[in-house]
Amino acid sequence: MSLERFRQAKMPDVERLRLQPPTTVFQGSRPAFLPAKQEGGLSIIAEYKRSSPSRGVINEGISPAEIARLYTEGGAQAISVLTEEKYFGGKLEFLQEIASHTTLPLLRKDFLFDELQVRETATTPASALLLIVALTPEVSHLRALRQLAESFGIEAVVEIFNEAELELARASGAKIIQVNNRNLETLEVDMTTTLRLIKHRLPQERWIAASGIDSHEALTRLAGYDAALIGSALMSDQNPKQALQAIIQE
Repeated sequence: MSLERFRQAKMPDVERLRLQPPTTVFQGSRPAFLPAKQEGGLSIIAEYKRSSPSRGVINEGISPAEIARLYTEGGAQAISVLTEEKYFGGKLEFLQEIASHTTLPLLRKDFLFDELQVRETATTPASALLLIVALTPEVSHLRALRQLAESFGIEAVVEIFNEAELELARASGAKIIQVNNRNLETLEVDMTTTLRLIKHRLPQERWIAASGIDSHEALTRLAGYDAALIGSALMSDQNPKQALQAIIQE
């Protein structure tokens, strides 16, 4: 299954961390992730993603420093940074490189399921990290990872794909819910997922829509969401800044 191959790809990193556990914590400031909803529209989380399993190489020519500038100038409110190496061409170091060129909050997007991975994230300037319910379906484990992240001042974005996962996310105390239109087992995108699940939102929660959002028209359909995460549509364009502005303002 697709999700299991992602877990297996991370195991060498987890073993490395077990041999040499992280002992430092980032001492700089972590900007608040996904603050109040943008007046008149969604907050935009623009993603730095060099490759993906569904599309192969997307764009390896834009540096982390350059994407920080382009997304900041283009109007993003936060930047999602893929740090998974085997399938997405990411590196943990991208977080520091991007943070050195922007004041926007950063989300570490990876396949995180071990306490040591959370502690490793704490060595970086990330303001948030991604936890995937399908990868960590045991409520007590998911809660422990979230609480550990929060102890370092890092918010947990908890990703779901269906109603059952939403219940698990809530049982774990999740405060930020990310609805992924992409089924991580099949890699297929179904845009109706975000439209169906938003009906279950509670007032105190913050919700993010992710995957398949590639136009201004797609944004207009996301009523009830606080933010939209946009990746491939930006990274596959020769001018990610222009592509971002077009989606926001079209």
